[in-house]
Amino acid sequence: MTRQAHIMRPAVSPSVRGGLNDGPRGSIVMPWPINRAMTRSWKDIQLKNITSKSLFQLRGRLLAGVMMALPLAGVLPVHGAYAADQLGEKVGAALQKAQTELAVKKYPQAMADVDAADAVTGKSEYESYTIAQMRAAVAAQSGNVPAAISAYDTLIASPRTPAATREQMALAEGSMAFTAKDYPTAITVTEKYIKAGGKNPQMLTILIQAYYLQHDYANAARVQQAQIDATIKAGGKPTENQLQLLAACQAQLKDNAALTKTYVLLATYYPKPDYWAQVVHSVLSNPNMAPGLRLDIDRVRLESGLVKTSAEYMDITELAMQAGLPQLALDIINQGYSTGVLGHDASAPREEKLKALVTQSVADRKAGLDAAAAQATTGNAMLTAGYNYVLFGQGDKGIALMQQGIAKGPSDVNIARLHLGLAQAAAGQKDAAIATFNSVEGTNGARDIAQFWVLKLNSAAVAAH
Repeated sequence: MTRQAHIMRPAVSPSVRGGLNDGPRGSIVMPWPINRAMTRSWKDIQLKNITSKSLFQLRGRLLAGVMMALPLAGVLPVHGAYAADQLGEKVGAALQKAQTELAVKKYPQAMADVDAADAVTGKSEYESYTIAQMRAAVAAQSGNVPAAISAYDTLIASPRTPAATREQMALAEGSMAFTAKDYPTAITVTEKYIKAGGKNPQMLTILIQAYYLQHDYANAARVQQAQIDATIKAGGKPTENQLQLLAACQAQLKDNAALTKTYVLLATYYPKPDYWAQVVHSVLSNPNMAPGLRLDIDRVRLESGLVKTSAEYMDITELAMQAGLPQLALDIINQGYSTGVLGHDASAPREEKLKALVTQSVADRKAGLDAAAAQATTGNAMLTAGYNYVLFGQGDKGIALMQQGIAKGPSDVNIARLHLGLAQAAAGQKDAAIATFNSVEGTNGARDIAQFWVLKLNSAAVAAH
């Protein structure tokens, strides 16, 4: 009696698992360096499912054709085109013995039997294929990674092996090499699989993590970035672990620009305060930050959910008032109430008094805005009046006036462009806002803040899709 060989498919799912405290009120430089905040060791980004225990438990199922019983000299049906293939008596007897030894985990004896079968002269192509199957079975179950990979390579190259089975064998090769910590071999077999057109995401995960564990952060980042980009392009959502691993690579490479973008994606798809805190930290770490950007710094912190206390909300509201933007001040204090930070403790009377003052200032500014705009003769005054028009719902009129103010010559053209971009974003002119933000230059921090808003606007578009 003969039995057909079976290919068992592995079910390996490799994955990785991967804050930051805000600085003192009003501080510009965050309290500790970006690399400490963003760099994670492999202890923090651990493999959850690719472990020696889990994979070696699967050895018995990562076989390329385990025979339940081999005939001494009979027909072993495989596929229709090879239905007449037969094992000769010498090869069949040796493989029958190997299978018996394998069943009781006598791996050296089983491999010796396979070698004996292989030593038979005049073997048919079918016999060589069957010997490779049994060699793969013995090597995989015994943990002999080089021998298993060599046997799998033979089977993968054979036209007898179906395409779907080749993919499972390639996964077995990569998984075994990775588990054995033979990362170069894991990289070689997975790259070969991918170059041949393989699409199994588990193989990509093995490749990325093998690169990472060899400290080849550039290649790990390259492959991980490509996988993330492809997922987003297809309308999917990258996993949090994929993004965390990419961030870890970029931190090791000290590529802070790319790292910030990755944390924007993390904050977009997995909105946690820590992720936006990382983004804000990188933006606000400029040691040359201009004092005139203090309100803009606080607006970044507000946007990122990092403003938590009533004192902070009150201070930022007062800064907006001092900047001549009462509607912005009202929006900020109202946000404090809507989040439940304001209006319920011993400071509530003072908060109500400030809100009343801001509300009255909004009415006064709105009533006198046309007169103020007509009297604006400096670039700064035009910018303030124009921004107020935008905040009061007259976007086109306000933006035009702000552009005139920039042409007139403000005290700092880059801060002026930053504020124009904010006004365009508030008016719903996203593309124009991004173009204006990208025109901000210099080293005083205005460009860093502008790029934060570019990332924020683009992340909103990503989230919408």
